[in-house]
Amino acid sequence: MNEVTINSLSGGKTSSYIAANYPADYDVFSLVRVTDEKCRFPDDKIRRDVEDRIQAPFVGTAEDDTIIYTMLDLEQLIGRRITWVSGDTFEDVIKKKGGYLPNKMARFCTTKLKTEPIASWRHENIVGDAVMRFGYRANETSRAKRMIEGLNERGMTEVKIIVGKHGNGNNKWKTIDYCRPEFPLIEAGLFKDNIEQFWKDKPVRFAYMNNCVGCWWRSPLLLSHMATKDPVKMQWFSDM
Repeated sequence: MNEVTINSLSGGKTSSYIAANYPADYDVFSLVRVTDEKCRFPDDKIRRDVEDRIQAPFVGTAEDDTIIYTMLDLEQLIGRRITWVSGDTFEDVIKKKGGYLPNKMARFCTTKLKTEPIASWRHENIVGDAVMRFGYRANETSRAKRMIEGLNERGMTEVKIIVGKHGNGNNKWKTIDYCRPEFPLIEAGLFKDNIEQFWKDKPVRFAYMNNCVGCWWRSPLLLSHMATKDPVKMQWFSDM
């Protein structure tokens, strides 16, 4: 049986470059949702379209609103339907983790908000093995190396997901063979400047600086700047 190919999309220029240049069986994007009405996405028609895609309520996102337009623009550019998924809301994830934001000591945001929703979709919809392409550039070989070092004996990454409920109502967890990772940009020797050059004349809108408005990885100076640029969402992070 041939392996199914999946492009893992974050909404940034690098993973979008992969979607535009390396056609796959599926292009999958995980949307981070919040329930705070102050973060409500401004276009109700598009908001309802997003709800249809993820089959879940969508008020707004903790990421830059532009990321919604990125995915819609990218879909038009590549001529393929992008699969949108979404797990628990960010508020629920924070509550379940103990009531605090992700941080350098507890980096659970990517796992809970991105990886696990895509892994659950993969488990429910794909039979057999899957190859997943990740947007690591040629100067990010250490990231790829860490992932490769964690592969199991079948050469697959593993992810633990909820697959049902036990009789007592507790979640039933299962560790699945998530994917065999590929890093096409490393193989092609492509750097950030190559990616930026590609998008100069393309009709795809991208978020300012970074997708997540209050990302803990950012410097205090940049977070201060974001508090001026997007005060509503930075207030959401402060409230959390």
